[in-house]
Amino acid sequence: MRSLPGQGRGSESPAFPLLLLLSALLTSCSVSSPDSYRAAWEAWRADRLESLRRPDGWLALAGLYWLDDGEHAFGSDASNAVVFPPGAPARLGTFVVRDGSVTMRVEPGVTVTEAGEPVSEIVLVDDADGAPTVVEHGSLSWHAIRRSRGIGIRLRDRESPVLAQFDGIETYPFDPAWRVEGRFEPYDPPRTLPVPSITGVAEEETAPGAAVFAVGGTEYRLDVTGRPGDAAFFVVFGDATNGPDTYGGGRFLWIDAPDDRGRLVLDFNRAYNPPCVFTPYATCPLPPPQNRLPVRIEAGEKTWGGAHH
Repeated sequence: MRSLPGQGRGSESPAFPLLLLLSALLTSCSVSSPDSYRAAWEAWRADRLESLRRPDGWLALAGLYWLDDGEHAFGSDASNAVVFPPGAPARLGTFVVRDGSVTMRVEPGVTVTEAGEPVSEIVLVDDADGAPTVVEHGSLSWHAIRRSRGIGIRLRDRESPVLAQFDGIETYPFDPAWRVEGRFEPYDPPRTLPVPSITGVAEEETAPGAAVFAVGGTEYRLDVTGRPGDAAFFVVFGDATNGPDTYGGGRFLWIDAPDDRGRLVLDFNRAYNPPCVFTPYATCPLPPPQNRLPVRIEAGEKTWGGAHH
């Protein structure tokens, strides 16, 4: 299990790097007026967009290939088991899956690098327990991922047209009223929460409790994921805006851990799209049934104009 809340093995939950999360936590602790809330939200939005524009971010995804045990030739030629985009060599090499690990063998005469050094054969450490082995050829980079569904190869292209054409995400207008105070109800012991996934296979996460809050005088609750004692908890939630206004697969939200009296704040202005709104090559969690709210949460990111369907 990884150290960040909501980022269990193979989870696609957090969309921001650790530095951005810590920045958001520090910022949220230091504001106390509507103007300060807005300034903090604008800084958060700028960091959010900057993270999406990174050449190794979600907008650069160019392929996802699930691998069974055995050998899988890869390259741009259609005869390969794993077909890379046009522009890649017809045959780059072979992925060999045995005993739960992936070895990559590079075709003679083709240059593939790892940390800037050419490789001819290398074990691709997957992302299950930390940083994976990333290899590159030209503008392409790829690494192994591990999910409940199995082992796959995730491909990125830093010259992706989706990345090049990205011009931001529409949001609801900032509204301090959507910075909702609530309380934390811990589960003792923490529960194991089956979180459905876009892949069709549920991922198991730890739910230390629920965030309980009211909208329009009606009380609601959202199961959070993470560990007791974490600085923040992660939430995948759905609401009545999903489909017409926001992404049909729900949205993500980080919540600061409760204070010593169990109080917390859900700032729905910071609700954001999962990676699957941008690409078919992500493996996003979906809201569990109890986290689908029957109310419209008219705050945070709307669906992206170039959304994948």
